Amino acid sequence: MQRDFKPQLLPLKAERDLKTLVENRSVYTLQHCELNVFETHRQSEKVHLVFDDMVLTTMLRGKKVMHLFGGSKEFDYLPGESVIVPGHEEMVIDFPEADEQHPTQCIALAVQADLLQDTLNLLNENFPKAEKSENWKIDTSCFHLKNTFEIKTTIDRLLTVSTENIAAKDVIADFTLKELFIRLMQTQARKLILEDYRKHTTGNRFAFAIEYIKAHIHEEITIDKLSDLCYMSKPTFFRCFKREFGISPVDFIIQERIRTAKKLLKDMNVTISQACYSVGINNLSYFFKLFKRVEGITPNEYRKNLN
Repeated sequence: MQRDFKPQLLPLKAERDLKTLVENRSVYTLQHCELNVFETHRQSEKVHLVFDDMVLTTMLRGKKVMHLFGGSKEFDYLPGESVIVPGHEEMVIDFPEADEQHPTQCIALAVQADLLQDTLNLLNENFPKAEKSENWKIDTSCFHLKNTFEIKTTIDRLLTVSTENIAAKDVIADFTLKELFIRLMQTQARKLILEDYRKHTTGNRFAFAIEYIKAHIHEEITIDKLSDLCYMSKPTFFRCFKREFGISPVDFIIQERIRTAKKLLKDMNVTISQACYSVGINNLSYFFKLFKRVEGITPNEYRKNLN
């Protein structure tokens, strides 16, 4: 799905319980990770934060402006998004809109390196990538992500486990963290190859398949054709594509059709029917069904929201 997914909202602290109005912090410690919940109730600039381990942060409420990598990367940080920050990397954070009525709330999950390495070793040894030159890894160059449904639900489960008082919470948390790593790597792989697929067509068969999908989005596209392009059997292509990108090739094609349709619908001279047929869907009611499934709204509602 293309929609942005917001994690479950945690209860805000009452003002009497706050130690400070800027970056008030609650900590939940597990065997291989530390879950931090930060709340800010006052506008502020250049708040510095650094962790020893790699950190996954996720915005729950409000807005931050993040400055990373010595200030070379600056961007708005909003609910439904996550940011991966390497260990010892200083975050400099602005809170341009925070106040008592509009507090910010963010979680920061600091993960020990050995658990991540164990997960990478397991994947590389037992579920290697289709290209022998590539390995599973968390790519810190692809650090700002929109949460997929899978990332959102995994983070929600981790929040629940971290705040529960159960005997097996460390074991459950470790399994959930490993799933979260995999979901993040799949999302990164999908984002990286989508943003620059032409760069990878000579060395990555899936990039070649994605280039074909984009070039023929107005036509019928079969898995048989894509698997032939990748020199794989149909079952192998389907299995490996879903494993590396966290989405089946069929769903990927649907998302690309809807992505292209959204671009067309921004032109008010293009009718919804024209957009439907231009992306290779020959049934208007089916187009409405797919659009609603991917975006959560109908094409008509999407157009209204553009105004």
